[in-house]
Amino acid sequence: MLNKSEKDWREQLTPEQFEILRLKGTDAPFSGEFVDFDEKGVYSCAACGKRLFMSDTKYDSHCGWPSFYDVANSGSIELTRDSSHGMIRTEVTCKNCGGHLGHLFDDGPQDKGGKRYCINSTSLKFNRKQST
Repeated sequence: MLNKSEKDWREQLTPEQFEILRLKGTDAPFSGEFVDFDEKGVYSCAACGKRLFMSDTKYDSHCGWPSFYDVANSGSIELTRDSSHGMIRTEVTCKNCGGHLGHLFDDGPQDKGGKRYCINSTSLKFNRKQST
């Protein structure tokens, strides 16, 4: 895992990215860049560039945040129990840099495994698929 100081992260990230990725904040619902976004490509960690999600696993869950039913590579994320804010949830973090991405819920499309990775737009960057 990347080993950077909080000072280094503050210098690298925007204030909004630092709040979400390092301090475990949350985008306001329906405010993120990727909520109603449907281009083809790859979603990566905004902090370190690790590939996280493919656009073909993104779906509209009507929850206010980008939702995915699967990850690009199971080794790219880490799941941990989160009991903050009086709730018990599963936190999703980038395995490469430890950045907070969002949460995992079991209310996703049943025909796709039932998972909903509810991810903050601020924690993502998007790369369009190039024509071949």
